[in-house]
Amino acid sequence: MAALLALALVAVASPLLAFDMGQSTRCVTIPNQMKVCKDVGYSEMRLPNFLGHSNLEGEVVPRSEHWRPLLKTGCHPQAQAFLCSIIAPVCLDTFIQPCRSLCVAVRDRCAPVLACQGHLWPEALNCDRFPAEEDMCLTPLAKFSHFIKDLPKPACQKCPSLEVAPAVKTVLSAFCHHDFAVTAKLHRLRHPTGEPEFQVEGRVEFIRQGPLLPYDTQHLLQDWLLINLRCASALVRPGRSQLYLLIGSVQPDGNIALIHLFPWHKKDSGIALATRKWKRHRC
Repeated sequence: MAALLALALVAVASPLLAFDMGQSTRCVTIPNQMKVCKDVGYSEMRLPNFLGHSNLEGEVVPRSEHWRPLLKTGCHPQAQAFLCSIIAPVCLDTFIQPCRSLCVAVRDRCAPVLACQGHLWPEALNCDRFPAEEDMCLTPLAKFSHFIKDLPKPACQKCPSLEVAPAVKTVLSAFCHHDFAVTAKLHRLRHPTGEPEFQVEGRVEFIRQGPLLPYDTQHLLQDWLLINLRCASALVRPGRSQLYLLIGSVQPDGNIALIHLFPWHKKDSGIALATRKWKRHRC
């Protein structure tokens, strides 16, 4: 992901203000291979786009793929709509840019994900360059703003401690001092490019549910792995799966922080005994 994002950030280095609203444009169908914008809600886009790219096959499509790893993290529900309004603007009678407020909303959630990979928010996507008035631009949806505040969210963090074959006392103490504890099988795919890609296999089992939601936790952990690739890469070897006991807390800002990661092997009787004792354990 880091290498792809580096290419993407170079690709948007040209200032957005260099785009001439008076220049001649043409409408084209969004091609099937432009996956990041294929289901954005419209089928035709303008060329050149707001980054000045006019070659669909040579520029627009390949550079759009550089953003796919970021969008997969789910950093903001409208991140796709924001990015596609720039790289594949909808073909209407007038130019529709993203509003400044939408840019700020997406930037505030997605810039930390870029920072986690060692990149800054691109200058070409400086929110001051977008219109402040919200009458002829793409605005943030209120329901998404409310949705984001209510649910626990993954975030970039310092890599949690990894301890093999912990003692029963260690595991029970971790249960007591943190908000949640779950077991999940993490799988690392063999990717042709060498880029790490992870999946949460099967069901996530709760030892201590805390503020986590059953229907959202698997997706939450999946996004945590995508955001914290450097940490995740140390957990599983390519092509392998590993069951983990994951223990963490939800911060005041709603971000989850994983604190303890215990790989659970068949020989680890301490973890199994601790999970059985937890039902009757008093902290």
